[in-house]
Amino acid sequence: MTTPKRRPRVGLFVTCLVDLMRPSVGFAAVRLLEASGCDVEVPVAQTCCGQPAYNSGDRATAADLARQTIAALEGFDYVVVPSGSCGGMLKSHYPRLLADDAKWASRATAFAGKVHELVSFLVDVRGMTEVDATFAGRVTYHDSCSGLRELGIKDQPRRLLTSVKGLELVEMADCELCCGFGGTFSVKYPDISNSIVEKKTANAAAVTPDLLLAGDLGCLMNMAGKIARAHAESGAQRPALAVRHVAEVLAGELSAPPIAGE
Repeated sequence: MTTPKRRPRVGLFVTCLVDLMRPSVGFAAVRLLEASGCDVEVPVAQTCCGQPAYNSGDRATAADLARQTIAALEGFDYVVVPSGSCGGMLKSHYPRLLADDAKWASRATAFAGKVHELVSFLVDVRGMTEVDATFAGRVTYHDSCSGLRELGIKDQPRRLLTSVKGLELVEMADCELCCGFGGTFSVKYPDISNSIVEKKTANAAAVTPDLLLAGDLGCLMNMAGKIARAHAESGAQRPALAVRHVAEVLAGELSAPPIAGE
């Protein structure tokens, strides 16, 4: 008698923004991971990845948060994150952050080896080539800086999007350029950030999509905010360009309204 193969155990690191601002992304991530043949758990001990503190120079707080995150998630086969930004923090920066800590350095390195961004994990690790979802419309995709440059996420979301029934993927100009968010950058340099996101959203609108997608909620909220402000200022009667996380479309998790812009 053949023993059934054990399903991989995935620890989902949901991220602060997903937890507080867009839980539907977390539910979409669980649906996609289960469809790929994994068992998914969301440890309650997880909290912020430490990136805001790290980017602001507060290495002590960032290191404390890194240790807490590692302890909560290192027992899983894989750690999956629906964010290139937070995923890059866990995978690329934790080993450097804790390199001089004799107790945690090796644990941080081993942990980093288990970390994957959601769509990259589905395609590169689980071998997923298509999803069971439908969306009748045009979408364009923004490549977030951390996902693209730290984790090599480029073709993976596009491969899965092209399998969505009824979906047409149209590429905007300069899809790989920053949206202007950059975490604390948008707070420290608001005028520069606004100029960058203005160009980004204009490029998106130019290809007349029904949805603007990305894999990072920070980018999405920044772009949605600019779109909402510009739409209000223009007095246009037609609906503003809608913004969603790519996981919501791939999972068919479209019951929540598009991401709101302030």
